[in-house]
Amino acid sequence: MTKANFFNQGDYTARFEWGYEGVQHVGPGSSIVVIIDVLSFSTCVDVVVGRGGIVFPYRMKDESAGIFAEEKKAILAGKRGEPISLSPACLRTIPQNSRIVLPSPNGSTCTVLAKECDAMVIAACLRNASAVASFIRQQKGTVTIIACGERWSNGALRPAIEDMVAAGAILHELKGHRLSVEAQIAVAAFLSAKRELSSILEQSGSGQELIRKGYPEDVYIAAQYNVSQNVPILNDECAYEAVVVNGA
Repeated sequence: MTKANFFNQGDYTARFEWGYEGVQHVGPGSSIVVIIDVLSFSTCVDVVVGRGGIVFPYRMKDESAGIFAEEKKAILAGKRGEPISLSPACLRTIPQNSRIVLPSPNGSTCTVLAKECDAMVIAACLRNASAVASFIRQQKGTVTIIACGERWSNGALRPAIEDMVAAGAILHELKGHRLSVEAQIAVAAFLSAKRELSSILEQSGSGQELIRKGYPEDVYIAAQYNVSQNVPILNDECAYEAVVVNGA
């Protein structure tokens, strides 16, 4: 007898889950997998593609990342405080049409795992939520939205409310889809937070961490809602590049 899978949300056309395991258990069979890491990977992707650039996700910042960047003729992003880093604020001033390798243990890793699902992979955040939703409505099939979350010091997933809220913002606009219960709860989180997005991101654990490290502008940029019409889609080169959605 085949063991039932109670966790793949298979009866629904719009799904929501968390982290690496969410991609691996819910992503297969999806037409689209949306990766959300508001603070800061997917917000960084939106900023870069908004300047005509492309982003190569890479799991870890190690020696191999530098070699990969050289192969792609791209700039390797460093730690916050360096000229180019996983910081939306610093990426707003990069040259147009830049090629950036963006190591990230959450957003980049989930992207790489999502690529294995043989689905279209999209990076989303609060900034481009409606544009992403508009694009999804034009497609066919099932969409799985992954809130990447953060990691505790032991490597375990730490759910991040900003990612759930951004997922809910997109799911709220997918009127033609059947939302799983998990997706409905994400929508409820968004509706609860909608009028106070900036305040909620500032007060969240992830927001407080960045603010106290001296990066309040990163939180401010990430909290901007529907200011971008770009939909970053992973291409055959495994890099995010933008499709512009008008009238989203």
